[in-house]
Amino acid sequence: MKQRVLFVAGATGAVGGALIPLADKLGLTAVPHARPKSAAKLTHPRAVAFELTDSPRLVEVLRGCTTVLQLIGTMKKRFSTGDTYESSDVGTTAALVAAAKQAGVDHFVLLSAVGAGKPVGAYLKAKARAEALVRESGLDFTILRPSTFEDREGGSMPLARKVTRALGLTKYEPISLHELAAALLHVAAERSPLGVALEGGTLWEVVSAARKG
Repeated sequence: MKQRVLFVAGATGAVGGALIPLADKLGLTAVPHARPKSAAKLTHPRAVAFELTDSPRLVEVLRGCTTVLQLIGTMKKRFSTGDTYESSDVGTTAALVAAAKQAGVDHFVLLSAVGAGKPVGAYLKAKARAEALVRESGLDFTILRPSTFEDREGGSMPLARKVTRALGLTKYEPISLHELAAALLHVAAERSPLGVALEGGTLWEVVSAARKG
């Protein structure tokens, strides 16, 4: 199998912060990306820092990669810094898709959110638009739609896990950052499954496979 080289967009975010060290631990080759203003947060030897709007530079970097992991997204509390759903969720995905096609990337992995299949509200509608860009790109893709991050703020949600499991609502079961990072890396390393959106039971199957792997 061709050696996978993973370009990680959003490497300084919550998911990226769990994913990069896990990739190193698993012996996977990751190229973490950050915007210049966040570059100080990355000390990884393969880290790169530039704006995704710099298309020539992005294509140049992606020519050495097989896979894009698009982890970039924003929240309302960041709107005061200039981020919007359109710029952070949709705009960066558009830039990455265009560059990935030009560079010959063979797998695009998109971190989306539960509910994006039937979006209600601005947040999920932006996720759905990002998904559409990926689906219509012609690239082989895998989309992951997790529910709430169990430990984003350093806490845990054991009761929520028990309740969602008891009611069979696996789609809404909280997921830990480590579990999600492991699932993303498993999909990227195996280049499988392709052409699907993993949500609920199918996502947890990948989490389980990553544990075994």
